[in-house]
Amino acid sequence: MSTAVLESTLTCPECGYVKTETMPTDACQWFYECEQCCTVLKPQPGDCCVYCSYGSVPCPPVQEHGKQNGCCS
Repeated sequence: MSTAVLESTLTCPECGYVKTETMPTDACQWFYECEQCCTVLKPQPGDCCVYCSYGSVPCPPVQEHGKQNGCCS
C-alpha cells in the first residue's frame, strides 16, 4: 500500500484564494475559514471533509480506503 499524501491545496469557492495545508490524519476537518474572504467552508453533500470538497487531494482515509468506505465511519 502506498503512503497517503498529507498536503492538499484548498481553493475557496467564493474568492478563489488558494492555500496548501497539511491534512490531519486522525480526524476529519469539517470547517475551514478562508484567510482572504473569511468564508467558512463546509463539506459538500456526499463528502466527509473540506479536503474532499475543495482540496487538490482527498483526505488520507479516503486516499487509503476509497470514498465508499470513507472516513469518519
